[in-house]
Amino acid sequence: MLENGNDSFILSDVGAVDGIAEMRRQNALLKTGALQNAILTSANFSIIATDEKGIIQLFNVGAERMLGYLAADVVNKINPSDIHDPAEVMARAQALSLELSTPITPGFEALAFKASRGIEDIYELTYICKDGSRFPAIVSITALRDDYDDILGYLLIGIDNSVRKQVELELHNVIAIAEKANLAKSEFLSSMSHELRTPLSAILGFAQLIESGSPSPTVSQKRSIDQILKAGWYLLELINEILDLALIESGKLLLSLEPISLAEVVRECQAMIEPQAQKRGIHITFPQFEIPCFVKADRTRVKQVLINLLSNAIKYNRKDGTVVVDWTAHSSERIRICVKDTGAGLSPEKLAKLFQPFNRLGQETNGEEGTGIGLVVCKRLIELMGGVIGVESTVGEGSVFWIELNLTAEPQPAAGIAKHTAVAQTQVQSNAQLHTLLYVEDNPANLMLVEDLIARRPDIRLMSANNGNQGIEIARASQPDVILMDINLPGISGIKAMRILAKDPATAHIPVIALSANAIPRDIEKGLEAGFFRYLTKPIKVNEFMDTLDEALNFARIQSAGANKEGNA
Repeated sequence: MLENGNDSFILSDVGAVDGIAEMRRQNALLKTGALQNAILTSANFSIIATDEKGIIQLFNVGAERMLGYLAADVVNKINPSDIHDPAEVMARAQALSLELSTPITPGFEALAFKASRGIEDIYELTYICKDGSRFPAIVSITALRDDYDDILGYLLIGIDNSVRKQVELELHNVIAIAEKANLAKSEFLSSMSHELRTPLSAILGFAQLIESGSPSPTVSQKRSIDQILKAGWYLLELINEILDLALIESGKLLLSLEPISLAEVVRECQAMIEPQAQKRGIHITFPQFEIPCFVKADRTRVKQVLINLLSNAIKYNRKDGTVVVDWTAHSSERIRICVKDTGAGLSPEKLAKLFQPFNRLGQETNGEEGTGIGLVVCKRLIELMGGVIGVESTVGEGSVFWIELNLTAEPQPAAGIAKHTAVAQTQVQSNAQLHTLLYVEDNPANLMLVEDLIARRPDIRLMSANNGNQGIEIARASQPDVILMDINLPGISGIKAMRILAKDPATAHIPVIALSANAIPRDIEKGLEAGFFRYLTKPIKVNEFMDTLDEALNFARIQSAGANKEGNA
């Protein structure tokens, strides 16, 4: 005992500190014990502990609640694989054997295999309850080791996965229903497109024939024909834009993003739009691309967007107005194409509603035809191609509509294309022999239209068949130079008939052109993938039809010349 008073006080302080530390340690142990007890008695998840042989040693309240066994029913009696679906345990053993290239004995060893190698494992298996009922569970298994790293046993913690599985099943059903609805919608769009285009094909086709016929129509007849064509093409535009918008909104529109020459696309748009501008007295200027400029986009859709913007700039311009098309390098990665008009301009209120479907912003009262969908489709298309569309407008001065597209590198030209084209053009000019065209079509109006068109071509003789099987027989017997094939035919479809012809050595060389009212992009792509030489849509555009027919005849000449050369050799 220390007599010094200060030392006594110091010892007293040390004792007090030690006492506080011991109290804290005891409290921590109590809390740890309470926590362990809370875990072991929790009814929310099962805890099962086994010995090193896999025999159950601990079965908590949660395991009792989930599985219906009492701890006394299983402890020291069974292992966890006895309360799992045996087929799933076997499948797991086989999967582990393949994964780790190690033979595994089915049973608890399969469940504990990874854990025994120090890998915590989580898996999904079906628990089998005492009453025979089943439920899906997620189980985590960990090896329990002593200080010498020897395995003392295994700890399995499981949770009921029924709710999640039910949600997944419901989600799967919802997705399946949505996919079925989308498929039905696509089929409806295809069917509607076909049904609407079929009568339009006759209306526009015969109107074009009368317009360009001989003798020329009278002034009064010409005025009536113009109205028929104007209304027909407007209705076709409306059908196309509604279908485009529906396909975009449903996520079914397919785009072919590839490097395209912006200069070429703009020149093509210029050739298409200048007659419209001249007719209305609008002066339109286009840019000169001194340096090759390529963007990554869908060529057809870029033309569609530009034509729409140019058409609007002409239609809604003032008398003797101007349209200026220009481009700027908006950044090192993007290019901006601008279409500037001298129209009335748009107020901020109208600009805010510009890209709303079917909203023409009051233009329906000025006599100009329009659908109110074109700009909406343009916006969606540009965004699908990774670009941006915008507008700037001043009331009384005009508007500037612009699109931005992503720049890309110039593609390498394929060898032999220029040479092949030159040969084809030479043969077109020098060969005027009589050719045979077989048209497979069951619609009398469509057949009559093509008959009238071919009547203007003394170099072509027309044959016809009203179904696919008959078309195949005539093609094999007569060996036509070109075949024109409808898609929706009685008996077998035009696609199936074309495939049969393509597999037959006697007819495989004949180019087959699809001519169909199935005109949504999915139908066209499906037809081209099937092997059609070209895919034309109804209503027929006379110039496009004649150009495609000449292209097919040129191809047939080249094929015939090549075959003769091989035969002579």
